Amino acid sequence: MTEYRRSKLNWILPVVGAVGCLALGTASGLSTVGGDDSWYRAIVKPPGTPPGWVFGPVWSILYLMMGIALGRLIVRRAWPAVWVFAMQMVLNLVWTPVFFGLHQIAVALAVIGALWFGVLATILFSRKVDGISAWLLTPYLIWVTYASYLNAGLLWLNR
Repeated sequence: MTEYRRSKLNWILPVVGAVGCLALGTASGLSTVGGDDSWYRAIVKPPGTPPGWVFGPVWSILYLMMGIALGRLIVRRAWPAVWVFAMQMVLNLVWTPVFFGLHQIAVALAVIGALWFGVLATILFSRKVDGISAWLLTPYLIWVTYASYLNAGLLWLNR
């Protein structure tokens, strides 16, 4: 591969990854649009639950950062990290329809628990090949930790 082509991939793949992750996250979020949100409004929420408008911007930023990390990992041909990233991304995309669509708080907690370990594993695999990717994924782990608290609190308060 020529140096020019390689340097072009160094910035194209992170951009494609960012757009792709944002698109997938948006699609997951839209999967429950038009549903009855009275269920969520009616359930008891744990302390520290943010207003609903916070989630869209936070997830958008996180998806962009995740995609940049993914693109960087692909450029470095870090296939184990890319594979673990893909697995945790599937869990990420499944959580929203399970929680908001099916109203399955306990199942959603199991999904987000597995997601937390998947994000941690992705960071650990990434750290070995690209420290920047690992750092880009760290806010995601922090947010998933917070979201896990919220999910667990919702399960406890609404049992």
